[in-house]
Amino acid sequence: MNKTIRRASVFSLLLVLALLGRATWVQAYQARALADDDHNRRKTIAQYAQPLGDIIVAGSPVTGSKRTEGGDLAYKRTYKGGDLYSAVTGYGSQAYGSTQLEGIYSEVLDGTDTRLKNPLDALTGKRSAPGNVLTTIDPAVQKAASEALGDDKGAAVAIDPKSGQILGMVSSPSYDPSTISGTTDGDAWQKLLADPDKPLVNRALRQPLAPGSTFKLVVAAAALENGLYGSVDEPTKSPVPYTLPGTSTVLKNESATAPCENATLRVALQYSCNNVFGKVAADLGQDKVRAMAEKFGFNTGKLDVPVRASKSVYPSGMDKAQTALSGIGQFEVTATPLQIAMVSAALANGGELAAPHMVSKVTDADGGTLEDFEDGDMKRIVSSSTAGQLRSAMVTVVEEGTGTNARIDGAEVGGKTGTAENGVDNSNTPYAWFTSYAKDDSDGQEVAVAVIVEDSGSAASEVSGNGLAAPIAQKMMKAALQR
Repeated sequence: MNKTIRRASVFSLLLVLALLGRATWVQAYQARALADDDHNRRKTIAQYAQPLGDIIVAGSPVTGSKRTEGGDLAYKRTYKGGDLYSAVTGYGSQAYGSTQLEGIYSEVLDGTDTRLKNPLDALTGKRSAPGNVLTTIDPAVQKAASEALGDDKGAAVAIDPKSGQILGMVSSPSYDPSTISGTTDGDAWQKLLADPDKPLVNRALRQPLAPGSTFKLVVAAAALENGLYGSVDEPTKSPVPYTLPGTSTVLKNESATAPCENATLRVALQYSCNNVFGKVAADLGQDKVRAMAEKFGFNTGKLDVPVRASKSVYPSGMDKAQTALSGIGQFEVTATPLQIAMVSAALANGGELAAPHMVSKVTDADGGTLEDFEDGDMKRIVSSSTAGQLRSAMVTVVEEGTGTNARIDGAEVGGKTGTAENGVDNSNTPYAWFTSYAKDDSDGQEVAVAVIVEDSGSAASEVSGNGLAAPIAQKMMKAALQR
């Protein structure tokens, strides 16, 4: 054999060995990664080869599966009351992926989760029957929130203070996930993306905005816990007018005739006195206010319910004037409705916050438990004394103050209104907030809620937490107490 042929033979052998090595590598080490790759069409085909598992509300599925006609995807996702539950389920789309519970539990719902396989399935590679996701949502509370919000842009959350179960979660405007679940829904998808009101955004979890005067509950808690004032009925040192420290800007109260000068914390919550809470925040300093806010859940980047909520923010690096503004829920303070509901829930529960969650159990097709989310995972936020005093002050707000539209016969109701500035120099319509708790006088049933109305079409002068948000909260609380 001459030298040229020998070299060519060696080179060819090396190529063959390289190909064999590469094939071995792909089959032995990369097969799972390639199979799971989102760009692998065979994965999508397998995902929709059989009916999907369901998301369950109060024992009934709010999802389903429908046999498709033509194409290589045998089934597609359907929704019952899609608009009503979209903030809970998210969407499962053959073309655009999955979000929220549909996304988090996609492998359970399509049968590929390894926990679903019995020993025989594991050996044969047979696809398992899909599992189900059981939620904590109460359909009556969900419906009450949706109907009360109506066409208003906003969101609402209801929590059981003792268990942390999320009983209702609504974002408006909503959308029907069924309209984008297939492969030929491009027009519907583009319409949703182009909508300036962003219906695909879950406002209850994913849109933190200025909380306005609802944040005064956090500041009041900081004042009591840090000993700035001994009780909610001790007069504060709060002049009227109150000038922001280091500036000539006067922090105005909504009502010029309200008894806000040196008002107690109870009266200051009752009339939502800006001078009091601006001064309290400045006197405490930003570090103490931030520490209390963080106890309630602000500045937490990993609040999973199990859908991850956006971070609610109490800022740092402020001067004294900015700290005073933060005390009334302005400057750069932001919060989601979930976060504000958590504040009321902790106060309602004696100062302990039960971890909020909207999934109670994940099961296999036969009802066997894969995951069980226990209620009542508690964290102490404030003392029982502080919580009791603030509940009492919140009752005063509803009975005699700015939250009268939240009253419920036969129940103890406490709340706090909020109207948050929006835009440069409050040039846009303000946000209307209301957060509250209710306790049934007869059986002790409890609920905590938070509502934001971003835009109701009302003139800015007509926007108030009591006028727009409190009636929504009242209907949600009433539905929850009837469980």
